[in-house]
Amino acid sequence: MKILFYCPFFFDLKSKFLNQLGGIETLNIEVAKKLTSYNHEIYLATYCQKTIKKNRVINIPIKQVLNNSYNFDIIISSNDSKIFNYFTKSKKILWLHNSLAIEKAIRKGFLLSIIFNKINTIFVSNYLEKITSQFYLFNQRHVIPNFLPSIYEKIKRNYKRQKIFVWSVQRDKGLKETLDLWSKKIFLNNKDIKLYIFGIKKKKFNSRLRYYQKKNIYFFERVSKQKLKSIYNKSIAMICLGYDETFCLNALEANSCGLPILTFGKTSLKNFTINNKNGFLLNSFDELSNKILDLSKSKIDKNIINYCYNYSEKFYLDKIISKWLKLIKY
Repeated sequence: MKILFYCPFFFDLKSKFLNQLGGIETLNIEVAKKLTSYNHEIYLATYCQKTIKKNRVINIPIKQVLNNSYNFDIIISSNDSKIFNYFTKSKKILWLHNSLAIEKAIRKGFLLSIIFNKINTIFVSNYLEKITSQFYLFNQRHVIPNFLPSIYEKIKRNYKRQKIFVWSVQRDKGLKETLDLWSKKIFLNNKDIKLYIFGIKKKKFNSRLRYYQKKNIYFFERVSKQKLKSIYNKSIAMICLGYDETFCLNALEANSCGLPILTFGKTSLKNFTINNKNGFLLNSFDELSNKILDLSKSKIDKNIINYCYNYSEKFYLDKIISKWLKLIKY
């Protein structure tokens, strides 16, 4: 079959910054590449300048797609339903990564395309499917969980952990409270532990960066996946509070490095996190600080580290691709 993955982001398959791409872009690339091994002709449409072929995936500019330069049997679009208006005969699959409130659908022009096209929808979690309005009248609703990017598969297990905690969620809700907690309580009780913050722009905290560094808080902004993996695999835990998470790929990537999650168990993390197994469900910032101090003083728990590694293996693409193949053939 001739399949198009429509991924409206600015990158191409030969970009120097592929190892710094976000989750949606990375997932599109990897599932597209995987489906080529099943004798499908796979195209990936992005905001790029020219057509590129790599690993049997044909990366084409979105403007060519919108000019009806191609025909496809199936179109799989990440979050954007408007592309379906251009292809009346193609099977239409909306890969929904984020929540889609009615107001947002109207504002972005998605609502009419959803109403007037026969769309099958993939939700990345049961939580996202549950909170998405039935008003949309999708033709079919399927839940296919996100999978682990290949760079995080089969990581060598490490039990020699440093006293590092990480925050890598790009949304900053809860971060201010965490920084205050760290500065005023955690650091005062244990000056050896460090907090590494990834994905948050430093300029938001310019006036306090020196102060935070004195409290062992370090901002790294966006870094390569290789860098993240190396940090994760030697740290103690990830702070991922769970605000507005439709799946939380960061938590899965952390687990793949033996890193448990410290979370309030909100949104999708409520179902993802198994308390005292691959993470710790907490009820307040006070409980968060106490758990951080407890983990920093305790002997490394190999059972938790192993559970995290093992839990992440359920999300290898090889174990999830059958769901994609079934949907494509359906």
